[in-house]
Order: sequence, then C-alpha cells, then structure tokens
Amino acid sequence: MLRNFRNIAAVSLSTGASRILGLVRDILIYAGLGAGIWASAFLLAFTLPNLFRRLLGEGALTSALVPVLSEVVNRDGRGEAFRFFSAVAARVLILLSLLTTLGMLLLGALVLTETLNMRWSLAGELSVLLLPYMLFICLSAVFAAGLHVFGRFTAAAATPVVLNLAMIVAMGSAMLLRRPPEEIVYWLCGGVLVGGVLQLFVPAIDFARLGWRPKAGKAAQAPMRELRALLLPALAGAAILQVNIMISRLLAHGLNESAVSVLYLASRLMELPLGLFAISVTTVFFPLMADSLARKDEVTFTESFSSGLRLVLGISVPAGIGLLLLAEPVVELLRFGRFEGADAKTVAGLVAIYGCGLPFYAAATFATRGLHASKAIPCTVRVAGICLLVNLVGSFVLMQFWAERGLALANVIAAVVQAVLLWRALAHRHDSLRLATLWHAGTKILISTALMAGFCMGGLFLLNASNLAGKLHAVVAIATLIPGGIAVYSYSVYVQGFEELSLLARKFRKS
Repeated sequence: MLRNFRNIAAVSLSTGASRILGLVRDILIYAGLGAGIWASAFLLAFTLPNLFRRLLGEGALTSALVPVLSEVVNRDGRGEAFRFFSAVAARVLILLSLLTTLGMLLLGALVLTETLNMRWSLAGELSVLLLPYMLFICLSAVFAAGLHVFGRFTAAAATPVVLNLAMIVAMGSAMLLRRPPEEIVYWLCGGVLVGGVLQLFVPAIDFARLGWRPKAGKAAQAPMRELRALLLPALAGAAILQVNIMISRLLAHGLNESAVSVLYLASRLMELPLGLFAISVTTVFFPLMADSLARKDEVTFTESFSSGLRLVLGISVPAGIGLLLLAEPVVELLRFGRFEGADAKTVAGLVAIYGCGLPFYAAATFATRGLHASKAIPCTVRVAGICLLVNLVGSFVLMQFWAERGLALANVIAAVVQAVLLWRALAHRHDSLRLATLWHAGTKILISTALMAGFCMGGLFLLNASNLAGKLHAVVAIATLIPGGIAVYSYSVYVQGFEELSLLARKFRKS
C-alpha cells in the first residue's frame, strides 16, 4: 500500500510539474508568436500528431496493452512478456513509420501545389515538420504502458516534463536571439522534435533496466489476438474524442488567424485545475469502484461513486465560478511580448465560458470511470458519438453568431449532454445511484460557492475603484482573491459539515 502511495505521489508531482511547465511554455509561445497566424498554424499542426498520440499511444493501445501484457507476465513469465512486448512495439513502429511517411508526402504535395492561402499553407508546412513527433510519442506511450505493468511509474510520468523543457529551451533561445515570429515558429518545431526523441528514450531506457532488449522474434498469437479484440472498441471511443477536437480546431482555423490560438489558451487554462484534480480523483476512486464491482459489492460501489462525485462537484463548481469571475486578471497576468491586449480580452471571454462548463467536464470524466469500472465501454463510445454530433452541429450554428465564443459554447453544451447521458447510463445499471444523494451536498456547495463569489466580486469592485495599472491590478487580484476565495469557500463547507473534501487525506492516512 505504501508503494502504491509513492506511485500516486510520483504521478501527481510529475503531472503538477508538467502542467506548470506547460503554462510557462504557453506563455512563451504567445509572447514570441502572439495570438495570430503563427501561433494558430503551429497549434493546428501540433494537433495532428497529438491526435495519434492519444489515439494509438496513451489512449486506446495503452488501455488494451496493459491487461494483456499483465496476463502474459503472470502466466508465462518475464521472458515471454518481453518477446510479446517487442512484437507489439515492432508492429507499432512499422505502422507509424508508414503513416508518418505517407502523411508527410501527402501534406507536402498539397503545400507545393500552392492552391492554399497563406493561413492553411503555413499550417500544412508545419504539419509536415511535426509529423515525425507522432512516431516518437506513440512509441513512448507503448514503453510507458510496459513500465506500468511492472510497477514503474516515475520515468513514464516524467515524459511530458521533458517535452515542455525542450520547447521552453527552444522558445527561450529564439527569443533571446531576438528572432522574428516567422523564424521562432521553426525553432519551436525543432524543440518539439527534440522533446519527442527524449520522450522516447527516457521510458525506453528505464524499460531496458528491467532486462528487456529489442529482439526480433515470434510472440504467441493468442495474446496478440486478445490485444486486437480489446483494441477495436477502445480505438472507436478514442477516435470519436480526437476527431471532435480536430474538427473544432479546423473550424476555428477557418474563422480567422487567431481563433485556434485563443481557443487553445482558454481551454488550457480550464484544463489546469481539471487535469490536476481529475488525475487525483481517478487514481483514488477508480480502483475502489472496480474492486467493489469485481466483488459484486453494490453498496460499496455506490458509496465510492457518490463520495467521489460529491468531491468532484465540491471542487469543480467553485473552480469554475472562480474562472468565470477572475478570467480577465488571470489572462492579463500571462500576457507578455506579442500577446496583445485585444487577444487577451478574447481569451478571457472564452475562459469564462469554459469555466461555466468545468463542473460538467469533471463530472463526465468521473462518470466515464464509473462506467469503465462497470465494464460498459461500448456505452461510453455511444455517448461520445452523440456528443460529437452535438458539438459539430452546435459549432456550425453558434460560430455563425459568436465566432470563437460560439465554438467554446458548443463544446460546453456537448459536455453538459455528456454528463447527463453518462449519469443516466450509470443510474440505469445501478439502481442505488440516485440524484437525491447529491441534493444535500449540492446545497452546501452552492451556498459556499455563492459566498466565495460574493467575496471575489466585492474584491474586484474595490480593485477597480483603486485605478491600479493593468499588470499590477492582475497581480493584486490573483494574489488576494484566489487565496481569499479558497479560504471563504473552505470555511463555509467546513462549518456546514461537508466531509468529502477530507476523504482523500483520510484514505492516504489509512495507507
């Protein structure tokens, strides 16, 4: 149990470090490139290899590989497991090499035809440069999955940190040399490729320490067939999510030169609290739910799920309202260099929209884990398909009226639909799950959030009356209102007896 706690701590610390470095990286990107055509073209180009990373790498393939490899280790021993792993890695290498080469040739030919306008041509050119990153990062995710099977988490969790450091060094070097944006963007692509190579070598070297060596050989066919059988439904669910992201980026790039970049930064700011929180809750509660259902203990599953969901809402609701109210000072604090005031104002408006959706994103993430614990993966795939259509139709309609804000609003509407449908699917499978169990805790959360919002609004009113300059105003607002708002909210839920927020600490103490 102590080892598990250390693994959780390692993953959490690495995730926290990655999120912070990612924020530093994004600040440098916007300071060096602004929020116009150069940043948008890079972010759109970077979306394509990231799509395959989440699809074939750390998404579907990892989900299918871990249980099969674990079975091979337990049944046939480490030697056979290494042979099976080598066979899988070789297949992934061949497939991705073909996809990378084909993608580079097709995109390169399209760019050379000179039929695209500058906005799309630049995105295509950068996509050609960044496609090899897809090969590195997907293989890295395969090695990370292998390390997880053998109980090694630190090296795999550190790979995003390595990428962010490489990109920060590349951006920082170009900016120190006072390069123009049209050159900085190529330095940034170089940083991505160097980071991708390092991301591959870090987990590969750690896996080699376990005794693995790259060897050509034939692995048992039964585990390979099982891997393919598990991979197909997982691939369908992951594909829907990634296609959704890609479509949103393409629609945004068609709007104007800055739409992709402002939407990206706004979603990153929303994902900062969501990512850190979702990882910790999933780490603690998902094994509890899966274990209780494996033992056919419906009562424990209901208690674990209900407690986890109350905890999700108890943190995501005030965090979302905080983003809504403090969006402008948060974005202003990040504004440097070529990141202009008009673009910052647009980002702040988008952050406010995403803040409203934060509780639904968090609840949908947790509910998905509940269905995975129930072995209802096809249900999550169907819900993802419905949400893809909702987001697509909503984006086409709303972008006509509100441009980037319409795209963000469509995404939030899709998250609301997803949370509702996932909850209904869970309640259908588990009769003991009822919304009535959330009303009491929900009342406490709403009262405490209202008090926190009142504190923040009063503080903003006083700060606005003081006529402080833009950056100083943002610093004072963030330094006082965020910790002050947390204190008001925490004291309110404590007085009302909201116990779920201390659940993680109690579980860790028992460990």
